[in-house]
Amino acid sequence: MACILRAVLPGVALAAGLAAPAAAQQPSQSDTSAFTHQVKVMAGACANCHGTDGAYAGAIPAIAGRPAGALEAQLLAFKKGEAGPANTVMGRIAKGFTDEELRQIAQYYAAIGKR
Repeated sequence: MACILRAVLPGVALAAGLAAPAAAQQPSQSDTSAFTHQVKVMAGACANCHGTDGAYAGAIPAIAGRPAGALEAQLLAFKKGEAGPANTVMGRIAKGFTDEELRQIAQYYAAIGKR
């Protein structure tokens, strides 16, 4: 059995190495669509308070169309406990996302105002 593995493994490693450049190509349409869908799902955490399009008018501030950098900075500040009152739900929600996911959510809501 060990002899077979020693004979097969180099070929497997070579095949994996040849496949790597193909994986580095541009994402397919389905990959981009799945990514966009995933960002929309993540942004759903904001919809309860800010509205499905981020433009809820009321005591909760609208987030649609605001600059992505400003939204991202605010989300990161909430995540770190550096923004808003301690009793706001924002810190707890923001802590559920990675910094990269918060950046993607900020870009999503920033783009809504530009559609």
